[in-house]
Amino acid sequence: MLPDKALISSVPEKEDAELFISLCQFVWVQGEPLPLIYEIKDEIYTKHGINLPALVRLKTIGLISWESVGYVKKRFGRHTRLFYHGNPTKIRFLLETGNQLDLGHVLLTDFGKGLASISHAPRNQEFYEYVIERWFRQGLVMSSILKSR
Repeated sequence: MLPDKALISSVPEKEDAELFISLCQFVWVQGEPLPLIYEIKDEIYTKHGINLPALVRLKTIGLISWESVGYVKKRFGRHTRLFYHGNPTKIRFLLETGNQLDLGHVLLTDFGKGLASISHAPRNQEFYEYVIERWFRQGLVMSSILKSR
């Protein structure tokens, strides 16, 4: 996978740009890009080069923030939509109000958010299914929304 020229010019080291592109295949969007990195040692991430040293590197160069206890997004109503590579997935939570969604251990910095939009990261169907299965085990109900033609 070759990094986008704009991304290479923004991230000085080619290896860092490639690492960031690899991270971006794990990004869902809900108002902003959200990399869903749940279990850092899971093969779904490590086989694509995303592990603790990689995340430390991306944090060091200012593209992500990393928190061992993780992040959550709060104050969801009964339903929300998240997008993976432009495809919407509707989530129905258990409660009418006051719901939250586990985001994992990584958030993008403002600089990282800007670069994520030009990363041209590949879609990862296996990761999509991994996230859907994880949400299902939490009792959430998901449905795909077909785009109108």
